[in-house]
Amino acid sequence: MSAPNAPLTDEKAAPRSNPFRSINLSTRFWVALVLVAFVVVLGMAGWVYPTGPGEKVGSLYDPPGDGLLFGTDNFGHDVVSVLMAGTRTSLIIGLVAGIVATTIGVAVGLVSGFVGGWLEELLMGVTNVVLAIPSIIVLILISISLPQSTIWSLAIVIGITAWPWTARAVRAQASSVATREHIDVARLSGSRLPSILLRDVLPYILSYTVMAFVLQVSGAILAEAALSMLGLGPSGANSLGTQLHWALAFQAVASGAWWAFLPPTIILTLVSFGFLLLQASLDEVFNPRLRRGKRRQMKQSAARRAEDARALAASRSEQDGDDAQDPESEAVPAAGRGIQEGGVA
Repeated sequence: MSAPNAPLTDEKAAPRSNPFRSINLSTRFWVALVLVAFVVVLGMAGWVYPTGPGEKVGSLYDPPGDGLLFGTDNFGHDVVSVLMAGTRTSLIIGLVAGIVATTIGVAVGLVSGFVGGWLEELLMGVTNVVLAIPSIIVLILISISLPQSTIWSLAIVIGITAWPWTARAVRAQASSVATREHIDVARLSGSRLPSILLRDVLPYILSYTVMAFVLQVSGAILAEAALSMLGLGPSGANSLGTQLHWALAFQAVASGAWWAFLPPTIILTLVSFGFLLLQASLDEVFNPRLRRGKRRQMKQSAARRAEDARALAASRSEQDGDDAQDPESEAVPAAGRGIQEGGVA
């Protein structure tokens, strides 16, 4: 029996559309995901590979063959094993540096964009000064000044020099969100500034934060490769950049030992291209106006909305039929029934 004031749990639940159906992940998103997953699996495979990266299995630049897929490097190590260890190191540096740069950039951008005034001028002034200095010079100077370059110290150095452009992008978004009505409601309710920034501003710019993080990871991997090629890479660790450094130092290009420098170059290209493609595809996910095949997707979305509307109308009609068979449903005010029918229409 249905009553006008019956709890919502007693009413028949209307069919809900699947929210994941409207995401429409593009083909290049899956291509980017496959590329990134391949690089990650390659780095993790080093833990189960039978040969260690520091184990000598041959002499200088032995060509591929005799159980060695890419031969040996200048130290007589298996190139595949060194490549796996180097990929893992580069990914770790990229992830740590990306977290550091994104955290600093989001914090500076949120505070400057939301608070405004002299604090915004001060923070943006510092950001512009850091942007004006070439980051590669800062990276080289800081790396030289370190007593010992490790994976973690190099990642932090890269991270603290890569945050400015993220701060500028987040600051613009935070300024826009600060003018919305729910921010005034939060202020009137007595919420403090950290609470407003974390609960009422950050969720609205989370998509920009994710895309900035992906770009920061890609940029950090390339920055580490550049530093390592200059001989400023992590001490006692293999990375894609250190592989290229030793290949150049031992004349791998001149001697025709392509297996010493070509595999790390290809992996660097794949990881950089994969993250950039992932960022572009995420931009399409968060911003439907940028999606490719817009017309076809709009037709599909319109068809899904029409299907959901028909299902909702059928559910409401069935519910009205049950109410009509119930004698107590006659007590429903005519005005309320009219509103309900109007809502269905």
